[in-house]
Amino acid sequence: MLNKVPEVTLYFWIIKIMATTVGETAADFLSINLHLGLTGTSFIMSALLAAMLFIQLRARKYVPWMYWMTVVLISIVGTLITDNMVDNFGIALETTSIIFGLALITTFIAWYTNEKTLSIHTIYTTKRELFYWAAILFTFALGTAGGDLMAEGSGLGYATSAFIFAALIAAITIFYYLFKTNAILAFWLAYILTRPLGASCGDYLSQPIANGGSGLGTVNTSIIFLTTIALLVSYLTFSKKDTKEGHPEHLIRN
Repeated sequence: MLNKVPEVTLYFWIIKIMATTVGETAADFLSINLHLGLTGTSFIMSALLAAMLFIQLRARKYVPWMYWMTVVLISIVGTLITDNMVDNFGIALETTSIIFGLALITTFIAWYTNEKTLSIHTIYTTKRELFYWAAILFTFALGTAGGDLMAEGSGLGYATSAFIFAALIAAITIFYYLFKTNAILAFWLAYILTRPLGASCGDYLSQPIANGGSGLGTVNTSIIFLTTIALLVSYLTFSKKDTKEGHPEHLIRN
């Protein structure tokens, strides 16, 4: 089995942030606009994710459309898990953030204990790929809770929250390049923060102006970002810019 994860280039981060935004807006569109409700939407999207994960796990190498389709679906499901815990079960955002933070740490500990690495450049066994996708799911759930906590719970608003998360990611990037911060640590910290950044951007674009958003709506926001993701993934499929043979110089090496 070849490595199942793309090289970490600028394309990777752009698509990742867009996927997190879609996770926020698509979950709202399905549960609210289509009146499927959180429970109905959760069942449907979880089934689609399970089917996509089955296809992804059976592949023997990285295939752009498989990988990024899985990321988009896991982003939506991660959002729905958090929304269910908060809205249906009444669990506070602070508690939800702690729960998923601990779940993510536990996943990393189990992953490192079993494989002695957390590098995404060595995802060439099914066990490592399962650890990887578990970590991704918890980063999305944690990011949703953290983003909502900062934007809504603290009253900072979506735009301010997005700026704060973007500044934190910029700081991690500066520390990595200037002070040679551990590449694996830098990657996962940035990866975790892209989720609340995307969630805050998604809410800002889709929410009504009266609620602190721009009023673009969940439908328009989802269509714009999904179309952009599809175009970028199509480009990467043919150019192979996110594989070693197509882009040997990495922006972040893990």
